[in-house]
Amino acid sequence: MSPVTHASAPLLLIRDLVSHYGAVSALKGIDLAINTGEIVTIVGANGAGKTTLLRVISGLNPPTSGQISFAGEEISKLRANVRVKRGMCHSPEGRQVFADLSVLDNLMLGAFSRTDRHAIHSDLDHVLALFPILKEKLALPAGTMSGGQQQMLAIARALMGKPRLLLLDEPSMGLAPLIVKEIFSILVRLRSEGITILLVEQNAAAALKIADRGYVLETGRIVTSGPASELLNNDDIRRAYLGH
Repeated sequence: MSPVTHASAPLLLIRDLVSHYGAVSALKGIDLAINTGEIVTIVGANGAGKTTLLRVISGLNPPTSGQISFAGEEISKLRANVRVKRGMCHSPEGRQVFADLSVLDNLMLGAFSRTDRHAIHSDLDHVLALFPILKEKLALPAGTMSGGQQQMLAIARALMGKPRLLLLDEPSMGLAPLIVKEIFSILVRLRSEGITILLVEQNAAAALKIADRGYVLETGRIVTSGPASELLNNDDIRRAYLGH
């Protein structure tokens, strides 16, 4: 695992974050911090609030109350597209690629907020080097690809936004173990390139093995947190989330 470079203040700092779906309280006072250069994972059962947390951070869902600070700026009232321009890019649960558009068009949509044409094409070359299968399928409709290939496209599309913080929601869902291993090795490489990652993942063992730190979310609350290696060896967490 590569050394983590901590900035003087967290890149992402969340304090007492509350969010509702109608009358239902989905997040109940979340406190969370992510330092520059880390992979931080959120683990928890279905319905714990993991996806909601990412959607509130990225601006897709509104918070009821609380603070979200990104790179020292309070962003809880900023629109999602403005957060993308600040360097926060989200690869959602279920991939959500544009099935009828080509792989290339999907990738270029990830750069919608950018105007630096030369850098965009340089970044396109880079993501195609990270995910060589996408280069082979650039002209094909995204919907013709396998689930694993579409997941790679969803991550690559988010990378085209040039993120400082990459939000990933369940990247291993429904994928074969070899594809999961390949995707997670790419996440480690992205960290070494300076991208900070917040990873929501049902496969807690795989996520904690590559993460620097982790948070455990239960019914909208953080119940424990710490270095990923400690969480992996915590008996309660092993029984609840690691299957042994």
